[in-house]
Amino acid sequence: MKNNVELLSPAGDMDCVRAAVQNGADAIYVGASSFSARASAKNFSLEELKEVINYAHVRNVKVHLALNTLIKNNEFNTAISIAEKAYEMGIDAILVQDIGLATTLINAFPKLPIHASTQMTVHNLSGVQALERLGFKRIVLSREMSLPEIEYICRNTNVEIETFIHGALCISYSGQCLFSSLIGGRSANRGRCAQPCRLPYTLLQDNKTIDSGYLLSPRDLCGLDFLPALIEAGVKSFKIEGRLKSPEYVAVVTRIYRKYIDLYFSSNPYEINLKDRKDLLQVFNRGNFSSGHLDSHANHDLIYKEKQNNMGIYIGNVSNYNHKNGHVTLNLNDFLAVRRFYLI
Repeated sequence: MKNNVELLSPAGDMDCVRAAVQNGADAIYVGASSFSARASAKNFSLEELKEVINYAHVRNVKVHLALNTLIKNNEFNTAISIAEKAYEMGIDAILVQDIGLATTLINAFPKLPIHASTQMTVHNLSGVQALERLGFKRIVLSREMSLPEIEYICRNTNVEIETFIHGALCISYSGQCLFSSLIGGRSANRGRCAQPCRLPYTLLQDNKTIDSGYLLSPRDLCGLDFLPALIEAGVKSFKIEGRLKSPEYVAVVTRIYRKYIDLYFSSNPYEINLKDRKDLLQVFNRGNFSSGHLDSHANHDLIYKEKQNNMGIYIGNVSNYNHKNGHVTLNLNDFLAVRRFYLI
């Protein structure tokens, strides 16, 4: 069976570029110094972007540029200029949220694939077909869609479909959240989300507390179990979230999804190794993973209210602490090892 899908990995800095490329990504997505939905990532100047493109292309890896924020009128020419310079450098695609910017780029650079960001909230067939008519080459679907909905779209369109397969989820609809703007004065649609969904809250009923904790903080998505069905549905590209994550995260997640995409296209049975699940959990998890919205049934494990950031994995208990020398004795439930990542 021919492997005709793409593994798309995040790269917030040059170490992450190397981590993604060396662990099997078919393509990477990066942000420029402006108009990126991850404004707090290091991102890349135009000079650095050229280095990224050269590094990836010589290794047969594509580079997608995220210009995926809403654009103000007085910023429009600057955004077009960045896209033009990236096009001249050999960028493989540009990811866009702003419909005005997208249509301008489609008309100005007809040979450059323009991808619709998940921030465009494309969540049904009508939306996909409308963007296809405008000239978009790929649609990144909203992360709130189920497998049957994704399959229905893939079966009824000729445009490439991309879905998120692993990483952080938002509590709100993709591209429609104004929570950060309202309480933090920072717009998620301008790349500056303050992540208010990761804050602690108290739930009241009749002025009585009935729950408290990180009540709006979703667990991260792990789509390994859904990968075969999504491939069979016709998804073209599988996207790993994480332009704010470490090179170690990028390396581990890319390596594991590369393994299972290749496994699906091999003659071997698709069975997920427990160690691979543990590696994914160890590199980053918020109270284990969930299936996000991929399952058509209600997800009662979407939220983890106890902790909003990385949990690591349980390895054992502290059995003794020596106050004099600071030594800690552990009873381990699992093995410990030092891992090193060499990025060249």
